[in-house]
Amino acid sequence: QVQLVESGGGSVQPGGSLRLSCAASEISVGINDMAWHRQAPGNQRELVAGLTRDGSTTYADSVKGRFTISRDNVKNTVYLQMNSLKPEDTAVYYCKGTAYISRRDFWGQGTQVVVSS
Repeated sequence: QVQLVESGGGSVQPGGSLRLSCAASEISVGINDMAWHRQAPGNQRELVAGLTRDGSTTYADSVKGRFTISRDNVKNTVYLQMNSLKPEDTAVYYCKGTAYISRRDFWGQGTQVVVSS
């Protein structure tokens, strides 16, 4: 059974940094497409950053230059390094894995990020 478990969320002041982790089981982060999405209250869930199996990355315009997605194939974990955080980054952040053959999506339970002074 595929499991994605996020961690690393919390409260931080504007300008601060956080690193989110997504520990995966029964799905390899090295050979499947992985991504981080977020959902703020009253908003739709949106793509924040994506990492394909061939190493290509994509970022939402709002986070370019501030966020970095990466993976550790040995630990089977995906990360989201978030720098220069802004109040508008406040949201629940979700890890998603997309199986490269079936294209089935798997989601984690989410981790809350609050950026506030």
